[in-house]
Amino acid sequence: MTRVSALPLLALGSLALASQDAFKSKCAKFADQINIPNVKVNFAEFVQGGTNLSLSDNPTSCGAFSQVVSVDLCRVAMAVSTSNSSEITLEAWFPEEYKGRFLSTGNGGISGCIQYYDLAYTAQLGFATVGANNGHNGTSGKPFYQHPEVVEDYAYRSVHTGVVVGKKLTKQFYDKGFDKSYYLGCSTGGRQGFKSVQKFPNDFDGVVAGAPAINLINLFSWSAHFYPITGSPGSETFLTTAEWQIVHDEIIRQCDSIDGAKDGIIEDPDLCRPILETLTCTSHASNKTSCLTSTQVNTANQVLAPFYGINGTLLYPRMQPGSEMLAASLMYDGSPFPYSEDWYRYVVYENPSWSGKNFTVKDAAVALAQNPYNLQTWEGDLSPFQKSGGKVLHYHGLQDQLISSEDSKWYYSHVSQTMQLPPSKLDEFYRFFQISGMGHCGGGDGAYGIGQGLRTYDGTNPEDNVLMAMVQWVEKGIAPETVRGAKFANGPGSKVEYKRKHCRWPRRNVFKGPGNYTDENAWQCI
Repeated sequence: MTRVSALPLLALGSLALASQDAFKSKCAKFADQINIPNVKVNFAEFVQGGTNLSLSDNPTSCGAFSQVVSVDLCRVAMAVSTSNSSEITLEAWFPEEYKGRFLSTGNGGISGCIQYYDLAYTAQLGFATVGANNGHNGTSGKPFYQHPEVVEDYAYRSVHTGVVVGKKLTKQFYDKGFDKSYYLGCSTGGRQGFKSVQKFPNDFDGVVAGAPAINLINLFSWSAHFYPITGSPGSETFLTTAEWQIVHDEIIRQCDSIDGAKDGIIEDPDLCRPILETLTCTSHASNKTSCLTSTQVNTANQVLAPFYGINGTLLYPRMQPGSEMLAASLMYDGSPFPYSEDWYRYVVYENPSWSGKNFTVKDAAVALAQNPYNLQTWEGDLSPFQKSGGKVLHYHGLQDQLISSEDSKWYYSHVSQTMQLPPSKLDEFYRFFQISGMGHCGGGDGAYGIGQGLRTYDGTNPEDNVLMAMVQWVEKGIAPETVRGAKFANGPGSKVEYKRKHCRWPRRNVFKGPGNYTDENAWQCI
């Protein structure tokens, strides 16, 4: 038997410890070395990989009290003034195993919550990463009340300020600075990504924008218009979750096999135009557990209809069919949608007692006329970003229960018409992917694991990971043809039941066979 010396292993261990000690020392000294106008450093601390980091200062409504950090990093927390009466809370996480890339994360809803899970995710992939609180703390819109500077931070300034400061810090912390700059966000984070593309075309080389809350003013109004349709629980117009299940089952019955496979997932909702009158109970029906009243059928039809303004102008497209069970407890629960109500209370009318129960399309017109700081984020000319060499990967789940995926298709069309470019030319810098079976930024019935965060992670292969696909596109010029998603048996980290390649718009997925629908090669983008 050959005896293996332990000395080389001991030497390697000593080198690793020495490297970690040097990194810890560098981190400890870094706070005193930061001298950037309007930046107050609260602390810089070393966080060892494997730590379950306590977030005791995080607002309670943000719902995150700790975050597992998997790699050694230096955490820098700051307060950054954005005006005489506003500031953002900013964090920069600098991993020891750094890959030479800068990244900014985004936010969600109207919330002022740093998304620590995105900081942890991108830091573990080797990015120097920053995240801010959107200019206020907590998930309420109350900080907007009579405070336009906070609204301005929310509209665009929080992310951009974090990028400017974050890039300076990255250059200061790492001798080699950074080679490329990236963005990763979903929902409000997706909107913030597109706001950067539209307003600050040189901030990022690559932007990954998921389920973007673009067309935001009208999105607030669209979300508000569901309560007047459904009414409160117990009213004739209201559907319980069980009754929405009846609607969902019928929509799946009518539309599931259009794509060629009966798998409980609608690959292209554009082709699904359900006729819900089939659910109407007859007056003689003895079993009414699988049918609805005519009034309820009308409710379901209105919920799935486009949203028009007072002059018949289309303000927001329809909710895509297939999302009913995810949306039932959020959008159709018989109470005004909280984000919309807060926006109208604290910004549109500056009246904290305003109630979403009174919403009409006249309110939508008032809100749209305001559009503070161009919060709509609906600019169609992306040529400055295109000329800068930037790339944008836009995705949207086709079971999204909060932001209709049809709005993303509408925006893509808007860009194409404004720039007078067909998809073959847009593909050079802007690609949009429909993710069937994905709810809002994740979850859902299908292969939603595309690597957009910790909760949807299935490896770093660019084919399976939208962020690494963007890195490959920017740094190697290899653009993603498809985005492959993982269908988890029991949530992220569990066994992968199957994978599916999701198509880039305007292609759609069709099951061609042979074999089972779980075979990714049995599908074709046409």
